[in-house]
Amino acid sequence: MSGFPFEPYNALSDDACQARISAARQKLGQDVTLLCHHYQRSDIYQHADLTGDSLKLSRLAAETDATHIVFCGVHFMAEVADILSRPEQRVILPDLAAGCSMADMANLAKVERSWRELASLCPVEETFTPVTYINSAADLKAFCGRHGGIVCTSSNAATIARWAFAQRPKVLFFPDQHLGRWTGHNMGISLDEMPVWDPDLPLGGLSEEAVAKAKVLLWKGHCAVHQMFQKRHIDAFRARCPEGRVIAHPECNFEVCAAADAVGSTEYIVKTIKEAKAPGHWQVGTELNLVERLAREVAPEGKVVEFMSDLVCMCSTMQRIDPQHLAWVLENLVERVVVNPIVVPGHEAKEAKQSLERMLRIS
Repeated sequence: MSGFPFEPYNALSDDACQARISAARQKLGQDVTLLCHHYQRSDIYQHADLTGDSLKLSRLAAETDATHIVFCGVHFMAEVADILSRPEQRVILPDLAAGCSMADMANLAKVERSWRELASLCPVEETFTPVTYINSAADLKAFCGRHGGIVCTSSNAATIARWAFAQRPKVLFFPDQHLGRWTGHNMGISLDEMPVWDPDLPLGGLSEEAVAKAKVLLWKGHCAVHQMFQKRHIDAFRARCPEGRVIAHPECNFEVCAAADAVGSTEYIVKTIKEAKAPGHWQVGTELNLVERLAREVAPEGKVVEFMSDLVCMCSTMQRIDPQHLAWVLENLVERVVVNPIVVPGHEAKEAKQSLERMLRIS
Protein backbone atom coordinates (compact mmCIF):
# COMPACT_ATOMS: atom_id res chain seq x y z
CA MET A 1 0.00 0.00 0.00
CA SER A 2 1.24 3.48 -0.82
CA GLY A 3 -0.75 5.26 1.90
CA PHE A 4 -2.33 8.69 1.97
CA PRO A 5 -0.16 11.65 0.90
CA PHE A 6 0.03 14.51 3.37
CA GLU A 7 -0.91 17.39 1.06
CA PRO A 8 -4.72 17.01 1.28
CA TYR A 9 -4.54 17.15 5.09
CA ASN A 10 -3.24 20.72 4.92
CA ALA A 11 -6.68 21.80 3.73
CA LEU A 12 -8.44 20.27 6.74
CA SER A 13 -9.59 22.45 9.62
CA ASP A 14 -8.34 21.67 13.11
CA ASP A 15 -11.84 20.59 14.16
CA ALA A 16 -12.14 18.17 11.24
CA CYS A 17 -8.76 16.72 12.15
CA GLN A 18 -9.75 16.25 15.79
CA ALA A 19 -12.72 14.13 14.76
CA ARG A 20 -10.58 12.06 12.39
CA ILE A 21 -7.89 11.59 15.03
CA SER A 22 -10.46 10.26 17.50
CA ALA A 23 -11.97 7.92 14.89
CA ALA A 24 -8.57 6.55 13.92
CA ARG A 25 -7.58 6.05 17.56
CA GLN A 26 -10.72 4.03 18.13
CA LYS A 27 -9.97 1.78 15.14
CA LEU A 28 -6.33 1.28 16.13
CA GLY A 29 -7.06 0.46 19.76
CA GLN A 30 -4.14 -0.88 21.78
CA ASP A 31 -1.93 -1.19 18.71
CA VAL A 32 -0.85 2.45 19.13
CA THR A 33 0.50 4.40 22.08
CA LEU A 34 0.48 8.17 21.72
CA LEU A 35 3.21 10.00 23.65
CA CYS A 36 3.10 13.75 24.30
CA HIS A 37 5.91 15.82 25.76
CA HIS A 38 5.07 18.50 28.34
CA TYR A 39 5.78 21.22 25.78
CA GLN A 40 3.27 19.91 23.26
CA ARG A 41 0.41 22.14 22.15
CA SER A 42 -2.94 21.51 23.85
CA ASP A 43 -4.84 20.37 20.74
CA ILE A 44 -2.39 17.46 20.49
CA TYR A 45 -1.78 16.93 24.21
CA GLN A 46 -5.45 16.11 24.75
CA HIS A 47 -5.01 12.86 22.80
CA ALA A 48 -2.05 11.56 24.82
CA ASP A 49 -1.91 8.12 26.36
CA LEU A 50 1.28 9.04 28.21
CA THR A 51 2.73 12.46 29.07
CA GLY A 52 5.99 13.57 30.58
CA ASP A 53 9.56 14.45 29.71
CA SER A 54 11.39 12.73 26.86
CA LEU A 55 13.20 9.95 28.75
CA LYS A 56 10.21 9.06 30.90
CA LEU A 57 8.04 8.72 27.81
CA SER A 58 10.54 6.54 25.96
CA ARG A 59 10.90 4.17 28.90
CA LEU A 60 7.14 3.93 29.47
CA ALA A 61 6.42 3.32 25.79
CA ALA A 62 8.81 0.37 25.69
CA GLU A 63 6.80 -1.22 28.49
CA THR A 64 3.47 -1.01 26.65
CA ASP A 65 1.98 -3.71 24.43
CA ALA A 66 1.61 -1.28 21.54
CA THR A 67 3.30 -2.11 18.24
CA HIS A 68 3.35 1.51 17.11
CA ILE A 69 4.62 4.43 19.20
CA VAL A 70 3.55 7.84 17.92
CA PHE A 71 5.84 10.37 19.58
CA CYS A 72 4.45 13.90 19.67
CA GLY A 73 7.70 15.60 20.49
CA VAL A 74 10.87 16.31 18.53
CA HIS A 75 13.36 14.22 16.58
CA PHE A 76 15.88 13.36 19.31
CA MET A 77 13.05 12.17 21.57
CA ALA A 78 11.77 9.78 18.91
CA GLU A 79 15.33 8.50 18.42
CA VAL A 80 15.63 7.67 22.13
CA ALA A 81 12.28 5.88 21.98
CA ASP A 82 13.51 3.83 19.02
CA ILE A 83 16.74 2.92 20.82
CA LEU A 84 14.97 1.85 24.02
CA SER A 85 11.92 0.19 22.44
CA ARG A 86 11.55 -3.50 21.69
CA PRO A 87 12.54 -4.78 18.22
CA GLU A 88 8.94 -5.31 17.16
CA GLN A 89 7.90 -1.75 18.05
CA ARG A 90 7.94 1.06 15.48
CA VAL A 91 8.39 4.71 16.42
CA ILE A 92 6.71 7.43 14.37
CA LEU A 93 7.31 11.19 14.44
CA PRO A 94 4.29 12.96 12.90
CA ASP A 95 6.42 15.70 11.32
CA LEU A 96 10.07 14.99 10.50
CA ALA A 97 10.78 18.72 10.59
CA ALA A 98 10.13 18.76 14.34
CA GLY A 99 13.72 19.10 15.47
CA CYS A 100 15.51 20.85 18.31
CA SER A 101 17.62 23.96 17.77
CA MET A 102 19.74 23.14 20.81
CA ALA A 103 20.45 19.61 19.60
CA ASP A 104 21.45 21.04 16.22
CA MET A 105 24.13 23.20 17.88
CA ALA A 106 26.30 20.12 18.41
CA ASN A 107 26.77 17.76 15.49
CA LEU A 108 29.01 14.74 15.19
CA ALA A 109 31.52 16.36 12.84
CA LYS A 110 32.10 19.28 15.24
CA VAL A 111 32.29 17.05 18.31
CA GLU A 112 34.77 14.70 16.68
CA ARG A 113 36.91 17.62 15.49
CA SER A 114 36.87 19.09 19.00
CA TRP A 115 37.87 15.71 20.43
CA ARG A 116 40.84 15.59 18.05
CA GLU A 117 41.87 19.11 19.08
CA LEU A 118 41.77 18.11 22.73
CA ALA A 119 43.79 15.01 21.88
CA SER A 120 46.54 17.29 20.54
CA LEU A 121 46.90 18.75 24.05
CA CYS A 122 46.48 15.74 26.31
CA PRO A 123 45.69 12.01 26.39
CA VAL A 124 42.04 12.81 25.82
CA GLU A 125 40.66 9.32 26.51
CA GLU A 126 42.22 9.50 29.98
CA THR A 127 41.43 13.15 30.65
CA PHE A 128 37.90 13.97 29.45
CA THR A 129 34.62 12.15 29.99
CA PRO A 130 32.20 13.19 27.23
CA VAL A 131 28.71 13.88 28.61
CA THR A 132 25.84 14.66 26.29
CA TYR A 133 22.50 16.06 27.39
CA ILE A 134 19.64 13.83 26.25
CA ASN A 135 18.63 16.76 24.02
CA SER A 136 21.09 15.62 21.34
CA ALA A 137 21.17 13.44 18.25
CA ALA A 138 21.62 9.68 18.48
CA ASP A 139 25.05 9.84 16.85
CA LEU A 140 26.32 12.01 19.72
CA LYS A 141 24.96 9.54 22.24
CA ALA A 142 26.82 6.88 20.24
CA PHE A 143 29.99 9.02 20.37
CA CYS A 144 29.73 9.04 24.16
CA GLY A 145 29.10 5.31 24.16
CA ARG A 146 32.31 4.46 22.33
CA HIS A 147 34.45 6.99 24.22
CA GLY A 148 33.50 5.93 27.73
CA GLY A 149 30.98 8.72 28.13
CA ILE A 150 27.38 8.98 29.14
CA VAL A 151 24.03 10.75 28.67
CA CYS A 152 22.35 12.96 31.27
CA THR A 153 18.96 14.57 31.73
CA SER A 154 18.05 17.77 33.51
CA SER A 155 16.89 15.61 36.44
CA ASN A 156 20.01 13.52 36.92
CA ALA A 157 22.79 15.82 35.67
CA ALA A 158 24.43 16.11 39.11
CA THR A 159 24.51 12.34 39.62
CA ILE A 160 25.91 11.82 36.14
CA ALA A 161 28.55 14.53 36.61
CA ARG A 162 29.79 12.88 39.79
CA TRP A 163 30.12 9.60 37.90
CA ALA A 164 31.92 11.35 35.03
CA PHE A 165 34.49 12.90 37.36
CA ALA A 166 35.05 9.53 39.01
CA GLN A 167 36.11 8.20 35.59
CA ARG A 168 38.37 11.06 34.43
CA PRO A 169 39.42 14.43 35.84
CA LYS A 170 37.62 16.63 33.27
CA VAL A 171 34.27 16.73 31.45
CA LEU A 172 33.34 17.81 27.93
CA PHE A 173 29.65 18.72 28.26
CA PHE A 174 27.39 19.29 25.25
CA PRO A 175 25.21 20.72 23.80
CA ASP A 176 23.67 22.95 26.52
CA GLN A 177 26.13 25.21 28.30
CA HIS A 178 23.58 26.40 30.86
CA LEU A 179 22.68 22.99 32.26
CA GLY A 180 26.38 22.14 32.44
CA ARG A 181 27.27 25.40 34.19
CA TRP A 182 24.47 25.16 36.76
CA THR A 183 25.34 21.54 37.48
CA GLY A 184 29.03 22.32 37.93
CA HIS A 185 28.27 25.35 40.10
CA ASN A 186 26.20 23.17 42.44
CA MET A 187 29.17 20.82 42.72
CA GLY A 188 31.40 23.68 43.87
CA ILE A 189 33.21 24.20 40.57
CA SER A 190 34.07 27.86 39.98
CA LEU A 191 32.83 29.60 36.85
CA ASP A 192 36.36 30.25 35.61
CA GLU A 193 36.95 26.50 35.66
CA MET A 194 34.01 26.05 33.25
CA PRO A 195 34.91 28.01 30.10
CA VAL A 196 32.74 27.91 26.98
CA TRP A 197 34.10 25.85 24.11
CA ASP A 198 33.16 27.38 20.75
CA PRO A 199 33.46 24.57 18.16
CA ASP A 200 33.68 27.07 15.31
CA LEU A 201 36.96 28.51 16.62
CA PRO A 202 40.39 26.84 16.79
CA LEU A 203 40.79 25.08 20.14
CA GLY A 204 37.30 26.23 21.03
CA GLY A 205 38.48 29.83 21.20
CA LEU A 206 40.51 29.01 24.33
CA SER A 207 44.18 29.11 25.22
CA GLU A 208 46.04 25.92 26.10
CA GLU A 209 46.28 27.27 29.65
CA ALA A 210 42.50 27.73 29.86
CA VAL A 211 41.91 24.15 28.71
CA ALA A 212 44.45 22.86 31.21
CA LYS A 213 42.77 24.80 34.04
CA ALA A 214 39.23 23.78 33.07
CA LYS A 215 37.29 21.17 34.99
CA VAL A 216 34.36 21.36 32.55
CA LEU A 217 34.37 22.49 28.95
CA LEU A 218 30.91 23.84 28.17
CA TRP A 219 29.80 23.53 24.56
CA LYS A 220 28.54 26.79 23.07
CA GLY A 221 24.89 25.76 22.84
CA HIS A 222 21.59 26.77 24.38
CA CYS A 223 17.81 26.40 24.22
CA ALA A 224 16.20 29.23 22.26
CA VAL A 225 13.14 29.19 24.54
CA HIS A 226 14.94 29.25 27.88
CA GLN A 227 17.44 31.81 26.58
CA MET A 228 14.57 34.34 26.57
CA PHE A 229 14.23 34.40 30.35
CA GLN A 230 16.22 37.10 32.14
CA LYS A 231 16.88 38.08 35.74
CA ARG A 232 14.98 41.35 35.17
CA HIS A 233 11.81 39.25 34.78
CA ILE A 234 12.39 37.80 38.26
CA ASP A 235 13.19 41.21 39.75
CA ALA A 236 9.96 42.66 38.38
CA PHE A 237 7.96 39.70 39.71
CA ARG A 238 9.45 40.01 43.20
CA ALA A 239 8.65 43.73 43.24
CA ARG A 240 5.01 42.98 42.38
CA CYS A 241 4.68 39.85 44.47
CA PRO A 242 7.24 39.68 47.29
CA GLU A 243 5.60 36.54 48.71
CA GLY A 244 5.71 34.74 45.39
CA ARG A 245 8.10 31.96 44.45
CA VAL A 246 10.18 31.53 41.32
CA ILE A 247 10.99 28.19 39.73
CA ALA A 248 13.16 27.80 36.64
CA HIS A 249 14.43 25.10 34.32
CA PRO A 250 18.24 24.57 34.40
CA GLU A 251 18.42 25.38 30.68
CA CYS A 252 17.92 29.01 31.77
CA ASN A 253 21.03 31.17 32.06
CA PHE A 254 23.08 31.20 35.24
CA GLU A 255 21.72 34.54 36.51
CA VAL A 256 18.13 33.31 36.26
CA CYS A 257 18.89 30.02 38.00
CA ALA A 258 20.81 31.79 40.77
CA ALA A 259 17.92 34.21 41.37
CA ALA A 260 15.20 31.51 41.39
CA ASP A 261 13.88 29.84 44.53
CA ALA A 262 14.04 26.44 42.89
CA VAL A 263 15.57 24.98 39.74
CA GLY A 264 14.64 21.69 38.11
CA SER A 265 13.38 19.67 35.18
CA THR A 266 9.91 19.87 33.69
CA GLU A 267 8.82 16.94 35.86
CA TYR A 268 10.26 18.69 38.93
CA ILE A 269 8.50 21.96 38.10
CA VAL A 270 5.12 20.27 37.69
CA LYS A 271 5.54 18.15 40.84
CA THR A 272 6.76 21.06 42.98
CA ILE A 273 3.87 23.35 42.13
CA LYS A 274 1.21 20.67 42.32
CA GLU A 275 2.43 19.53 45.74
CA ALA A 276 2.92 23.05 47.14
CA LYS A 277 0.55 24.32 49.78
CA ALA A 278 -2.23 26.55 48.49
CA PRO A 279 -2.72 29.38 47.97
CA GLY A 280 0.47 30.52 46.33
CA HIS A 281 1.84 32.62 43.50
CA TRP A 282 4.47 31.16 41.19
CA GLN A 283 6.58 32.52 38.37
CA VAL A 284 7.82 29.76 36.07
CA GLY A 285 10.72 29.86 33.63
CA THR A 286 10.05 27.18 31.05
CA GLU A 287 8.06 26.62 27.84
CA LEU A 288 4.71 28.40 27.49
CA ASN A 289 2.45 25.40 26.75
CA LEU A 290 3.55 23.68 29.95
CA VAL A 291 3.13 26.82 32.04
CA GLU A 292 -0.35 27.62 30.73
CA ARG A 293 -1.52 24.02 31.16
CA LEU A 294 -0.15 23.88 34.70
CA ALA A 295 -1.77 27.23 35.54
CA ARG A 296 -5.19 25.90 34.48
CA GLU A 297 -4.76 22.67 36.46
CA VAL A 298 -3.83 24.30 39.78
CA ALA A 299 -6.06 27.39 39.58
CA PRO A 300 -8.98 25.67 41.41
CA GLU A 301 -6.64 25.18 44.40
CA GLY A 302 -6.02 28.92 44.66
CA LYS A 303 -2.58 28.75 43.09
CA VAL A 304 -1.55 31.37 40.55
CA VAL A 305 1.07 30.37 37.98
CA GLU A 306 2.50 32.92 35.58
CA PHE A 307 4.97 32.75 32.73
CA MET A 308 8.35 34.36 33.42
CA SER A 309 8.89 36.26 30.18
CA ASP A 310 6.97 39.23 28.82
CA LEU A 311 7.42 37.67 25.36
CA VAL A 312 5.74 34.57 23.97
CA CYS A 313 8.26 31.76 24.27
CA MET A 314 7.14 28.39 22.99
CA CYS A 315 9.08 25.61 21.35
CA SER A 316 8.49 26.41 17.67
CA THR A 317 9.65 23.01 16.45
CA MET A 318 7.40 21.18 18.91
CA GLN A 319 4.54 23.27 17.51
CA ARG A 320 5.05 21.56 14.14
CA ILE A 321 3.23 18.50 15.50
CA ASP A 322 -0.25 19.70 14.61
CA PRO A 323 -3.69 18.04 14.20
CA GLN A 324 -3.14 17.70 10.45
CA HIS A 325 0.08 15.68 10.83
CA LEU A 326 -1.33 13.56 13.64
CA ALA A 327 -4.48 12.71 11.65
CA TRP A 328 -2.29 11.82 8.67
CA VAL A 329 -0.05 9.35 10.49
CA LEU A 330 -2.94 7.72 12.35
CA GLU A 331 -5.15 7.27 9.29
CA ASN A 332 -2.20 5.75 7.45
CA LEU A 333 -1.73 3.32 10.34
CA VAL A 334 -5.38 2.31 10.03
CA GLU A 335 -4.45 1.29 6.46
CA ARG A 336 -1.35 -0.51 7.84
CA VAL A 337 1.01 2.06 6.35
CA VAL A 338 3.79 3.50 8.52
CA VAL A 339 4.82 7.02 7.56
CA ASN A 340 7.69 8.95 9.14
CA PRO A 341 9.27 6.01 10.97
CA ILE A 342 12.30 6.89 13.10
CA VAL A 343 14.93 4.19 12.81
CA VAL A 344 18.39 4.69 14.31
CA PRO A 345 20.98 2.62 12.36
CA GLY A 346 21.95 -0.57 14.17
CA HIS A 347 25.61 0.20 14.93
CA GLU A 348 24.71 3.70 16.08
CA ALA A 349 21.82 2.47 18.21
CA LYS A 350 24.09 -0.09 19.90
CA GLU A 351 26.66 2.51 20.96
CA ALA A 352 24.01 5.06 21.91
CA LYS A 353 22.27 2.46 24.04
CA GLN A 354 25.55 1.87 25.90
CA SER A 355 25.65 5.49 27.04
CA LEU A 356 21.93 5.50 27.85
CA GLU A 357 22.18 2.28 29.84
CA ARG A 358 25.15 3.66 31.78
CA MET A 359 22.95 6.59 32.74
CA LEU A 360 20.01 4.40 33.71
CA ARG A 361 22.20 2.15 35.89
CA ILE A 362 23.76 5.09 37.69
CA SER A 363 20.68 7.27 38.14
